[in-house]
Amino acid sequence: MAMVTDENALSPAHPRSSGGGSLSAALLLLALVSGCSSFASPRLQRFTEKIPGTLVNFDMISIADNASIKPFWIGKTELTWDEFDIWAFRLDLSDKDKAAEVDAESRPSQPYGAPDRGFGHQGYPALAMTHEAAQEYCKWLSHKTGHKYRLPSEAEWERACRAGGEQNLREMAWFKNNSEDKTHAVATRQPNSLGIYDLAGNVAEWCRAADGSYVVRGGSFVEPIEKIGCTARVAQRDSWNRTDPQMPKSRWWLSDAPFVGFRVVREP
Repeated sequence: MAMVTDENALSPAHPRSSGGGSLSAALLLLALVSGCSSFASPRLQRFTEKIPGTLVNFDMISIADNASIKPFWIGKTELTWDEFDIWAFRLDLSDKDKAAEVDAESRPSQPYGAPDRGFGHQGYPALAMTHEAAQEYCKWLSHKTGHKYRLPSEAEWERACRAGGEQNLREMAWFKNNSEDKTHAVATRQPNSLGIYDLAGNVAEWCRAADGSYVVRGGSFVEPIEKIGCTARVAQRDSWNRTDPQMPKSRWWLSDAPFVGFRVVREP
């Protein structure tokens, strides 16, 4: 069960009556059983998910439904190497399983050179993966946790971005003029009003478009401030994999796109 981090999330909203202690206890138990994996309580704004068998966890923020989008949870930050390494480099497998290449068909090949490009690793956004790799990670995470994780749709991503209200990008984002041409540790700029970090800038984020294709949203550290934000949208270009020596090109890594990453969505 995910850990609730909003201390008021499970407070009963009903007045006490005779025997109120038992009623409160029953309500608390009901909330613990059902509230952590649903939107039953509007006060439940966030939770922490732990990847089983590891010391790694990450925070998720709830986004309420509107006329066209069902409620969902979205990552508080871009996915970090702390999370991605476990899957990409088989850190959850025993030496025996690694030697037998267990699960090799759904894990990436080793990238050429340092995967983080020397920008930074622990606490930094994972980068330069294809949308296929990002999707395979989500499948693995779903299997590990027993919860349904996936990439956000464009509508969901934009909902999370716009629901945070007006953005002061100079305070909230890493972009060309302040990034020193590299990514930075997540959650080191200001969050939006929902408590979500780096939706604009740092790394652009994979999303699924309405037609089933994949694009990156939000802009990145290589772009000027005018090119990042809730409307920033770019489809993959051939130049993102130009120097990959493989033929066909890698299905896992983008050799020339250190500005691409992703964050996860969890269905309620």
